[in-house]
Order: sequence, then C-alpha cells, then structure tokens
Amino acid sequence: MYQYDAYDQKIVDQRVAQYRDQTQRYLAGELSEDEFRPFRLQNGLYIQRYAPMLRVAIPYGMLSSQQVRTLATIARQYDRGYAHISTRQNIQYNWPPLAQVPDILADLAKVQMHAIQTSGNCIRNTTTDQFAGVVAGEVIDPRPTCELIRQWSTFHPEFAFLPRKFKIAVNAHPDIDRAATAVHDIGVYIVKNDAGDIGYKILVGGGLGRTPIIGVVIREFLPQNELIAYLEAILRVYNLYGRRDNKYKARIKILVKALTPQVFAEKVEAEFAHTKTENLLVPEAEFTRLASFFTEPAYQDLSDNPAELSQALTDDKAFALWFNHNTHAHKKAGYRIVTLSLKRTGVAPGDITTEQLFAVADLADQYSFGEVRTTHEQNIVLADVRQDQLFALWQRLSALGFATANIGFLTNIICCPGGDFCSLANAKSIPIAEQIQRRFSDLDEVYDIGALDINISGCMNACGHHHVGHIGILGVDKKGEEYYQVSLGGNAGHDASLGDILGPSFYAEDMAHVIEEVLNVYLDHRHDNERFLETYRRIGIEKFKERVYA
Repeated sequence: MYQYDAYDQKIVDQRVAQYRDQTQRYLAGELSEDEFRPFRLQNGLYIQRYAPMLRVAIPYGMLSSQQVRTLATIARQYDRGYAHISTRQNIQYNWPPLAQVPDILADLAKVQMHAIQTSGNCIRNTTTDQFAGVVAGEVIDPRPTCELIRQWSTFHPEFAFLPRKFKIAVNAHPDIDRAATAVHDIGVYIVKNDAGDIGYKILVGGGLGRTPIIGVVIREFLPQNELIAYLEAILRVYNLYGRRDNKYKARIKILVKALTPQVFAEKVEAEFAHTKTENLLVPEAEFTRLASFFTEPAYQDLSDNPAELSQALTDDKAFALWFNHNTHAHKKAGYRIVTLSLKRTGVAPGDITTEQLFAVADLADQYSFGEVRTTHEQNIVLADVRQDQLFALWQRLSALGFATANIGFLTNIICCPGGDFCSLANAKSIPIAEQIQRRFSDLDEVYDIGALDINISGCMNACGHHHVGHIGILGVDKKGEEYYQVSLGGNAGHDASLGDILGPSFYAEDMAHVIEEVLNVYLDHRHDNERFLETYRRIGIEKFKERVYA
C-alpha cells in the first residue's frame, strides 16, 4: 500500500484543523448554511434524510488491518455500530453527529486516511479491480496508476469546483472489467501497443444517473508518461465548456454528446498540445517509485491443491460450494483470492458491524498479510490466502456471517441505501433487496439460474448502478407512492450495455414475483450453459414483457 510521507501527513492534518474551525464557526452561527455547505462537502459530509452521512475515502479499495480497526472504532464511538461500503469502494457512516465529525477526521488522519473529495463537484475516489495485482492476466498492476491519479487530483486547485462531480476508473485486465470502467467520466484502460510498450486507452463521457451513457474512446494509445497531461487536458476542456446553469446537464457525458465525441476529442487534443509540457510528463522514476509501494508480500513457495484443501473439498459440500463461488484463482501457486460476502439475507447489502470490522482486521493479519480490500460490488476481499488455510478461514467466516456462497449470483445484489437514509431517494432499496433474497433463498435454485447481476437504485442518481445490472431496479415516486421500474440487459464489463426498460413500474410487494417471472422466461428459453445476459441479447425484451405483464 502507498504510505504517506511527511508532506502528505501535514496536508491532511491541516485540512482537519481547517474543518474543525469551519464547523465551530457554523455551529456558533458565524457561517450560514450556504457558506458551510461547500466546506462540509469538501470533507465528505452530506446531510441525509435523518442525520449527516460521512463518506471516507478508500483509495482504490485498499486498507490495512490497522485502518480497518480505526474504522471499527469510529463506528462504535461516533455512529451506531456499523459502516457501509459504497459502489466506489468507500466507507460511509450514516449517523455521525455533525459536531464530532472533526474528531472523526482527526482519528482517520492518525492512520493515513481522510474524507477529502468524497463529495462535491470535484474528482472523486479513483477505483479499480478489487483483484488488482494478484490476479493473472493483467497487463500490469493498475494500483500505481491509481495512486498517480490520486496524487495529481487531490487538492488540484483548477478542478476543485467542476461543473459536476467527476469519476475515474482504471482497468488493466484485457478480458475482464470488474470496475465498470466504461460508465465513468474517464475510463483508463492499461494496454500494450504492437511494440510491447505499456500505455493507456482513454474513454470519456460515460456515466449513469438521469442520462445513462456508455463512454467513447478518444485515444486508442497514450504513452505512459503522458497520462497526467492528457487527463489535465480533458478536465480543462470540461471545465471550460461544461454547463453550470443546470446541474442535470452538467456532467461531462452531456458535453461529449452535445459536441459529438469527435469534436470533443479534437478540443482535448488541441489542449493537450499545450499541456504536454515537461512538468506534466511523468518520469519513469516516478512510476518506479509508486510501484515500490505495491510490491509482493512474503509469499511462500507453495503448490496448488494441497492435501488439506483436497480433503476438505471432498469431505464438506458447503465448504466446496463456498470455495467454488467465493474464491478466485491467484497468480501465485498455493494461494487464492477470497471474497467475503456482505449479502446475507436480512442485512442491508454492504453493511458491516463494528464487531465484524474488528474480526476482518484480525483475519487479515492472520491469513492475508494484514491487507483488506473493498469492492465495487460492496463486498470485502482478502487477496492472499494460502490454500491450506482456506478451510479454517471458511469456518471463521461462517461464524461471522461472511460465508454466503453467492458471489456472482443473483442474491449478491448491489444496492444503494435508498429511502431508508438518502434524502434524494424516491423509494426504499434495502427492503426490495431483502425481498428478492428471501424469495431466492435456495442456493441450488440460485446456482441453476447461473451468473446474474441485480442492481437496485432508490432514485435516478443511480448509486446502485441499476442501468448496468443484468436486471436493474429503479425506485420511482408516483404521487407519494413508491413504485419500481425494471430494466433488462445491462452490463458493466468490457462489452458494456445499458438495460432496456421492461415497461410500466410495479408495486413494492410485487417485486420478488416480477423477478421470478423474468427469470422463468430466461429458464424457458436459454440454451445449454447460456447465461441470462446471453439469452436476453439473443431473444430480446418482448418475451419478457409478454410473461410479466400477462
């Protein structure tokens, strides 16, 4: 992991002191609500339906066990005993007292953490594949690139007040995209050209919300040392031409569409010609320095499929199911990547208690070199677990409620907090997720249905990424009543697609039945080993409409 130097720590400590003074002045009546708003947003604090919500930055999803213990302590001391993992890999607290937020930020600063730029019209947390650096097939480890972008974008004076919020994702795997890169304001794909040189393919104008759009490629290959200069050119064009008169039309995706991708790319290239100066070119030594923070841990020389693992897989069916669905191949022999499912029925997707956070920190120290990762799908990853220790780890996870063997299946639902917390939401999300999970509680049935993503958002802001769920669910308000609109055929991977709206919305109590009917159509029409998305793309939406609205 990246470690702060003295300059980093000083900057974060100064920001805490500044915000403490701003909060005290606000509470004393010396700052109005309008004056205080930009200060709190710059420090990750929203005012939600019932209380403030503090969003803590988790850079590209990486945490140390020490940091996890601090997050657990904050949840216990300042909140209601739990935290929530967001789709940007960040941590959210839903009940922090406004007057104590500076104390929370001070505690975070002690373990090299902060909440800077997790809200407001600025460049947000850069995200990437939760398996970065440990999965086979990557061009290179994307985390040094993420850290480069983080250091460039944090406190960038020119981009602190953009027309709207701005999100960047990085992907380094040519076959798999676990970061939804194509629906970001900027998508950075690490690639190699024909000569074997490492560089970047740059996509712009992706995004969800009220106007969902798949981004477009404006540079097929950008030399590695030119990344920051090119990103700066994109942001300058956006800052200059992006709309500020209407927040619903202020995202870069609207600008790219209005100008056309070709014209936008031309403007970026023209600006790039000016910004590609020596001080914005990244020297090779800087990439080497950043890469030095992401070296391999002290792996042992092991072999795959040790006797202990083979015996446990034979003896325990439940363990075997978990192994097959919640662990992933590691690039090092004798190790596996383990995903802890935070999608147990009856618990809000992505929520984790103080006690569970402390336990995760202990497990990370014992089984995974003291490292923890958060995921875009609102789960947790232990990235470096020895195969001969998997059975013991599974037993611990089962006791903690983290061993639901549903990763990649329909009950692993991405879900925003919705109307239970968010003041922007039109409808609740969490009860719909639970309703679906309870209907599909039989894992044999879930496995028969196969790989499937269900995403739920409580409003058009699409924090649950419903547009790119294989099945997407959107909460809508109709004269004060909560209804739910269903879309089909979305996908967040390399072949990204936006879902098609099925038709008129449904009552909340009908949602599990609606999803069941959608899946029955799939099961009736699928070919051998065909997944839901493949069947949907082959047969289209009409057969689903006929069944659901019959």
